[in-house]
Amino acid sequence: MGRAYAKYFDPTGTRYGIPTYPWKYAPDGYATRRDLRKIGLRPGGQPVAAQIMLPRYRRPPLVGYLYRIDLAKPVRPMTSRKWGALALAMLARRTCPNCQVVYSKCIPTSLGMCVLCAYPDTPTPTPASPRSA
Repeated sequence: MGRAYAKYFDPTGTRYGIPTYPWKYAPDGYATRRDLRKIGLRPGGQPVAAQIMLPRYRRPPLVGYLYRIDLAKPVRPMTSRKWGALALAMLARRTCPNCQVVYSKCIPTSLGMCVLCAYPDTPTPTPASPRSA
């Protein structure tokens, strides 16, 4: 372990308040939120058990919070009402508020409307006619 990583090795928590480990040196039994999600778990209200720190040049270190895997709970399944609400939200993101056209992709949030409504004076390219030999 290098000197930069040794600075963040505090398994007792005396320096940072909670047990701290260098990046990729966390002991088994701990996982981040993303790691828990990959195995179908969630923190389930438990407090942060430890943290991992990654040193960066001229910036504060990146911090990732760790949770105990044995106290994690299973992810709640999506209900039919939640699926319906998600479908309506995605439909709203694909619908232009000006012309009410539903697109296959989400409209740009920077414009707030479809490209045709945002730039009505821009000529649209015409399809090329087939070449005759």
